[in-house]
Amino acid sequence: MTQPTDQKFALPTLTAMVVGSMVGAGIFSLPQTFGRVTGGLGALIAWGIAGGGMLMLAFVFQTLSRRKPDLDAGVFAYAKDGFGNYLGFASALGYWTVCCLGNVSYWVLIKSTLGALFPVFGDGNTVIAVAVSSLGVWTVHFLILRGVREAAALNTIVTVAKIIPILLFLVFVGFGFKAEVFAANFWGGADAGGLFDQVRGTMLVTVFVFVGIEGASVYSRYARRRSDVGLATLMGFLGVLCLLVLVTMLSYGVLLRPELAGLRNPSMAGVLQAVVGPWGAVFISIGLIVSVLGAYLSWSLLAAEVLFSAARMETMPAFLAAENRNGVPFAALWLTNLLVQFFLIMTLFAEQAFLLALKLTSSMILLPYLLVAAYALKLAWSGETYAAQPKGRWTDLVRAALATLYTVGLIYAGGLKFLLLSLVIYAPGTALFILAQRERGQPIFTPPERLLFAAAVAGAGTAIFALATGRISV
Repeated sequence: MTQPTDQKFALPTLTAMVVGSMVGAGIFSLPQTFGRVTGGLGALIAWGIAGGGMLMLAFVFQTLSRRKPDLDAGVFAYAKDGFGNYLGFASALGYWTVCCLGNVSYWVLIKSTLGALFPVFGDGNTVIAVAVSSLGVWTVHFLILRGVREAAALNTIVTVAKIIPILLFLVFVGFGFKAEVFAANFWGGADAGGLFDQVRGTMLVTVFVFVGIEGASVYSRYARRRSDVGLATLMGFLGVLCLLVLVTMLSYGVLLRPELAGLRNPSMAGVLQAVVGPWGAVFISIGLIVSVLGAYLSWSLLAAEVLFSAARMETMPAFLAAENRNGVPFAALWLTNLLVQFFLIMTLFAEQAFLLALKLTSSMILLPYLLVAAYALKLAWSGETYAAQPKGRWTDLVRAALATLYTVGLIYAGGLKFLLLSLVIYAPGTALFILAQRERGQPIFTPPERLLFAAAVAGAGTAIFALATGRISV
């Protein structure tokens, strides 16, 4: 489908989609999240691994945008082209669920932040908190229905607005940095465990804050120039990586690790308060609300786009490809926000709703990322698309191999628990795939896909049994 000229995105807008998707709730909780499990050295190693791995993934997205310009739906389109319909569907379902879970975590964190001033919001999972969050969900819903271009323009403005308090945080904390405090935090302390365990304990967190790196790729059908997709991905990634590392490392020079671990989220507020006084906490809390609302807008756009594109490529049911007169995939948007609403209601029954959403989000994004990296590896290994342009093939092969190894390592670091919990969503979600296949008169599964589905069902059953018997908890 060719987009009208006035609906096309320039490089700054695509870059803002990447930054707006990545900079959300996670960066504001980094001091406490890292302080709970590691010291300065472990944090440096973790960011080195995460930064290197995600840089390889950014290169993969850049390469695929050039090598496969016809695949303009991003994440799931690569999985489908490389590994068949069912894994393409699983990638789309996983990514869509990540968007929905991420949006829920944003509302929970906003209300938890307000809960410090207004106890009626509690930790973001009270009845009043859910009611106010629901109002926000449907307000943004109807804003997006007015047009994707209008929503993307607002996202660009919000992205700039939410970067400003983070930059000011870095300036103030930089002046308050104490070398002796940083030195005391460097090794983590006896209660932090070994260095390997420290690094492993941060890996799912680093995944959460990098989710959104594929934002420009998902929206590649709107790009004015195809080359802008890869450039926007790299620019957005490198900028956000600098912010993440600086927020983490400078915080180690303000408070001792046990103090960082004990901060209430958003923990950046506690760090700034230690430097400038109480107004710092208020300032960061306001910045968090602006940031999270901006990220929520980005992820609402991405979630609807994934469902729409999957339906357009005959991987999801056809009704999800419907658009309104403004070119907005309204059926996909309605299904997205109905699921977000359902998850919000479920937070009433979860004591640590934000933490659970964060870890499930990190776990579920790993399959889509793994399939993208493996697809790039497959292309470079087989030489497909390189016959006419062989230059760079071996460089692409190495980058794709490293990205694949990184995502496999993340699955290991995340542990079996969250892998099984993610299957609780993948297995029943396959009903949408079955409906799509029947609509088109296609066989539901190939023999290998039937085995994959059976494994997903078995894993989901194991997870449900373990939850029911208390062997694992959320």
